[in-house]
Amino acid sequence: HVQLVESGGGSAQVGGSLRLSCSASADALMYMAWFRQAPRQKREAVAAITTGGSSTMYHDSVKGRFTISRESGKNTVHLQMNSLMPEDSGVYYCAGDRSYGAWYMESQYKYWGRGTQVTVSS
Repeated sequence: HVQLVESGGGSAQVGGSLRLSCSASADALMYMAWFRQAPRQKREAVAAITTGGSSTMYHDSVKGRFTISRESGKNTVHLQMNSLMPEDSGVYYCAGDRSYGAWYMESQYKYWGRGTQVTVSS
């Protein structure tokens, strides 16, 4: 059974930074992504990265501010979040899957973490 564990959530002020991390227990490398869900909102894809780390994808709202990366040869990914805004607040979930598809779709990912809270205040 594959488990994903997120860490690094917390509070930040507008313009500040936070770094999220996620580790998956899978033996094989997986495509991995970060999603987020604000109160009363649908969960949305934030960023994703391929197994080798050579390709990354981002939601338009975080381009230039967030960076997804992975440790070489591992199912450990990070999300560096800079220039945070109040609308970045929400629960951030790590997701993974062994197959590649539409990176922005929840249904693409079989494995999910429990989420970590991010709160950005002015």
